[in-house]
Amino acid sequence: MESEKKSSAVSDVGAWAMNVVSSVGIIMANKQLMSSRGYAFTFATTLTGFHFGVTALVGLVSNATGYSASKHVPLWELLWFSIVANMSITGMNFSLMLNSVGFYQISKLSMIPVVCVMEWILHNKHYTREVKMSVVVVVVGVGVCTVTDVKVNAKGFICACVAVLSTSLQQISIGSLQKKYSIGSFELLSKTAPIQAISLLVLGPFVDYYLSGNIILDYKRSIGAILFILLSCSLAVFCNVSQYLCIGRFSAVSFQVLGHMKTVCVLTLGWLLFDSELTFKNIMGMIIAIIGMVIYSWAVEVAKQSNNKITPHSKNSLTEEEIRLLKEGVENTPLKDIELGGSKG
Repeated sequence: MESEKKSSAVSDVGAWAMNVVSSVGIIMANKQLMSSRGYAFTFATTLTGFHFGVTALVGLVSNATGYSASKHVPLWELLWFSIVANMSITGMNFSLMLNSVGFYQISKLSMIPVVCVMEWILHNKHYTREVKMSVVVVVVGVGVCTVTDVKVNAKGFICACVAVLSTSLQQISIGSLQKKYSIGSFELLSKTAPIQAISLLVLGPFVDYYLSGNIILDYKRSIGAILFILLSCSLAVFCNVSQYLCIGRFSAVSFQVLGHMKTVCVLTLGWLLFDSELTFKNIMGMIIAIIGMVIYSWAVEVAKQSNNKITPHSKNSLTEEEIRLLKEGVENTPLKDIELGGSKG
């Protein structure tokens, strides 16, 4: 039992480490690919289509070689999920284009309370006071180190709302679909990735033209740009898989809270690799955010331990109704079908 717990803990850490490393890596790769000082590839939505295309290809190869098994999920649920996921991607791109960086960061921070409220409404999930306090600390810390100017306009506000709601719903749905159909994270991803890839590759160039005014067919390709696109797609496979793994193992709220560790890593690496400015305000915000994440991890562990103490006690005693049903079941079962207290199947 103890070894199983240790193995589970190692798997959790591995999934989370994969998500942090791949997410930070893809941000660094995309920064070089998209920046004017790099390769000026300004087609973010189409690039996301490439990401899901490669992920879908990996899923098909995995299923064909028997590494993973394909389980049935209704097509309408896959289509609905893909629409929500694509709304999240497009909404985020439009929000970044129409809003100031400060308001964009605030909208991303608002996902934590939005996910909490959605899980409360959809799944009747409640949170302890300690968890709520730690979430506030994380939001304040990340807000201090990332939020600068805050300018709001009507179109940008609507896009931000769509992005936040769709992203939060997508992350909750990942966990719900995995539990509902007893499907693994990679199997679910391999089913949704082809739909997202096709839709994003069809609509992506039009969205990117609206966002940047550039046509992808006019882009001057180079070996360096192609290599970075391939690197970005490779990292995206690990990023997508680890996201599904993390939400399947933890929860959408935990994914959001601990996900801000990536923000801290990106700021630090930006300072180390790209000469980005790192002020005293940034450093203080990162420290507060890290403290909040530590408190959150502690609060979640305390809540788990208290639930584990309550659950065994409640299962030790049967209600009168359960006893009555058990007696009726034994009395109504033919004697020849009962063997050692169990019924023959």
